Amino acid sequence: MRSPEIRCPMCRWKPGADARWSCLPRCGTLWFTFATGGVCPGCGVRWHRTQCLRCGEVSPHRDWYVDPEDDLPPASERRIDQPSSA
Repeated sequence: MRSPEIRCPMCRWKPGADARWSCLPRCGTLWFTFATGGVCPGCGVRWHRTQCLRCGEVSPHRDWYVDPEDDLPPASERRIDQPSSA
């Protein structure tokens, strides 16, 4: 099995290891949220939703991990009648 690719489910932006999220309004720690599965290393809070640093949309953290062979368009471009993978 291949490692999942990390990308925004809305715009497909792929954050580099230098991207940093902040634990606000909690402890203010800056970190690469995908290195810890969304858990702040400063205070231990688990962030279930992640905001894209590129498009600003907020999505469930788990939705950022995708099969690298998934070729569906970004969620923002899918039609309602278009099937999605589970």
